Amino acid sequence: MTRITGPFVAIVTPFDAEESVNAAALRRQVARQAAVGNGVFCAGTNGEFYALSFEEKVKVAAICVEAAGGRVPVLAHVGEISTHQTIALGKAVQGLGVRAVSAITPSFIACSQDELIDHYRQVADALTVPVYLYNIPARTGNTLQPDTARTLAEHPNIIGIKDSAGSQESLDGFLAIARERSDFDVLVGPDSLVLHGLRHGAAGCISGLGNIAPVTLNGIHASFVRGDLAAAEEHQTRFSTLRKDLYAFGFPPAMVKRALRHAVPDVGASRAPVLIAGEVDARIAALAATYAEAV
Repeated sequence: MTRITGPFVAIVTPFDAEESVNAAALRRQVARQAAVGNGVFCAGTNGEFYALSFEEKVKVAAICVEAAGGRVPVLAHVGEISTHQTIALGKAVQGLGVRAVSAITPSFIACSQDELIDHYRQVADALTVPVYLYNIPARTGNTLQPDTARTLAEHPNIIGIKDSAGSQESLDGFLAIARERSDFDVLVGPDSLVLHGLRHGAAGCISGLGNIAPVTLNGIHASFVRGDLAAAEEHQTRFSTLRKDLYAFGFPPAMVKRALRHAVPDVGASRAPVLIAGEVDARIAALAATYAEAV
C-alpha cells in the first residue's frame, strides 16, 4: 500500500437546526479542505463521533469519500467501546473508499495493555482496510504505551498511530518506533506539535484546528517538505497561538466548531449538551475573525 502522508483535518460534522447531519454543509467542508490539499479524517473527536449513531458514522464516511472525489485521501474513525462494535463499524465503513481507519482505545472500561493488544489485533484481523491505533487517554481513560504500540506494529494490517495524548514525551515515544521500521507511521494529533513531529519522522498529522485555518495547517507541512523551515515555524507559531487561546475556553472540539460556525454558519452547533453563549462566545467570535481562513 502506498504510504499515507501529509496533513489531514479532523473534519467537523455539520448539523442543521434539528441536530440532523447536514450533508450539503459537510460536502462543502470537504471541498474546502481538498481545495488546499488537506486530507480528511471523518467521524473523529472533532467530528463528534461520541454524539453520532452507528448509521450516522457510516453516512458521514460515505459523504466525505464522495465529496473528496479522489482529490485527497479520506480516513475514518471507527473506534467504539467494545471490540465487537468497533469491528462492526469498521466492516460497514471499509467498503466506502476510505484509505484507512483509526480506532481510539476502548473508553469507560479500564483496560490492561494485554487487553489493548488483544482488542487491536482482533480489529486488524477482521478488517481488510489498514488500521491506525489512536491514543487519546484524556478522553478514554486508557493509555497506549509505546511498548504496546511496538508489539502491535508487528501486525501486518496495523500501519501506525494517531497520538493525541498532548505531550511531546508521548509523541516522541511513538516516533521512535516509526524510526525503527518503515511500515509503521505516526500521525501527530496535537496542533502545537505538528512541526516537531515532522522534524522527527512523523508521516503527517490529523488536525482539529485545520477546520478553522486550513491554509496555515497545509503551510506547516508544505513548507517543511520544501525545506523552508522559517516559513514552517511561522505557520506553526500561528497555529500554536490559536490553540492556546481557543482551547482556554473549554472542550476543544466544541471550541473548534463554534469558531468555525462564526465564519461558516452552516456547520451548525455542537450537539447538546454542549452550550456556548455570552462572553465566551463573543471571545470565540473575535478569535474566529482573526484566524478563520476563507477557501
